[in-house]
Amino acid sequence: MSKTIATVLVLATTAVAQSHVPASYKGTPHLDDRQRVSQTIPGIVQCAFYDDGGEGVAYHDSDPAYHGSGELNPADGSYLHEFRMHEGVDISYAKFGNSPDRIDDNPWTIVLPPANQLYVGWTEPGEWFNVTVDVKTAGTYTADLLYTSNRGGSISIDLNGKSASGELRIPTTYNAADPVAWRQWHHWNLAGNLVRLDLPAGRSLLTIHIVSGGQMNLATFNFHEAK
Repeated sequence: MSKTIATVLVLATTAVAQSHVPASYKGTPHLDDRQRVSQTIPGIVQCAFYDDGGEGVAYHDSDPAYHGSGELNPADGSYLHEFRMHEGVDISYAKFGNSPDRIDDNPWTIVLPPANQLYVGWTEPGEWFNVTVDVKTAGTYTADLLYTSNRGGSISIDLNGKSASGELRIPTTYNAADPVAWRQWHHWNLAGNLVRLDLPAGRSLLTIHIVSGGQMNLATFNFHEAK
């Protein structure tokens, strides 16, 4: 192998492995039997796969009770019902075909989520969670957010410990035509190009803050190169 080729390979490996995550951060990417690799950009970033590390490190949740797995979805040994049930962040999943009170595939859903889609819910202002991502190529990216919002609200995103997005307004998905009151939390929508971020190649840390409104369900950010 020539010296030139070897140098190129070393530089390429270094670029891919480079981390921009603050050295003081103690959280780690969440991996399990279904999520076996770190989340990557471009691609879909799952909110429910926020980092491991616990309260004050990987997330802050103002209510230590778990209202999703193990409560709304009784513990039964299944992956969806017991997903991260001993942590503070509240998580549930999209449910289809529960007639007559269809839940997430109801007629007032604007954008149908994938069946069994995990999401972070019961959100309140001041809460946040971290997601470690691997960015394949440096560049400007926009992201579409799959969400519900009974009352409207806003979020913000930090990049590697620094404010990056500013406040991002999220339109309400409330629809007075729906006769089932609790289903106002299950009108799904897609906020296209909600956020625009300049991301370096390699590993970065995204911190999603609930700024105002609360009671939003946050499922995925679909990151793609900006046009």
